[in-house]
Amino acid sequence: MCNIVCVTNRKLCKNDFLKQIELIASSGVTSIILREKDLSETEYLHLAREVISICKNANVECILHTFVDVVRRLNHPKIHLPLHILRLAAVNEFETVGCSIHSLDEAILAQRLGASYITAGHIFQTDCKKNVTPRGLSFLSQVVAGVQIPVFAIGGINTENAQLIFNCGAKAACMMSSFMTTNNPNSIIDSI
Repeated sequence: MCNIVCVTNRKLCKNDFLKQIELIASSGVTSIILREKDLSETEYLHLAREVISICKNANVECILHTFVDVVRRLNHPKIHLPLHILRLAAVNEFETVGCSIHSLDEAILAQRLGASYITAGHIFQTDCKKNVTPRGLSFLSQVVAGVQIPVFAIGGINTENAQLIFNCGAKAACMMSSFMTTNNPNSIIDSI
């Protein structure tokens, strides 16, 4: 079975966000990254508690995003950080540390700073990065070959192109829009 990661964006969600998370968590995804960077720390803290509970009940890995102090307050072992935050944060207390990168040099730096895995993107054209040229599969292959930690691909990944990123050596496919807008997340998992 392929590793499929849901990256959240509640603004894309057509339904109640927490109900959508329940559907996604029960679909067979490997992980859910709660990426709601526009919230205040207090708002994120409240939402994170609920999402962690949903993920725990479904036996799905929950990875919190950006808010290091919130993750510490919740005593949560898994965090995903933008590189500029990873550069400044002490992360050795966390079991899992993900990092977003956009170049091979950034990937190497993230690995050196203690990242457990990286998300490399954006690979394909996506509405989230309109008018920005995707980095493509050759970039993904280059990053996979350039680091010793798992590389997760992100950006424009869907059921039609997911296998291409696995062929490049990516360990997981990160998907946002597909999961946030579907009424049937199981169909996404079943199609990959």
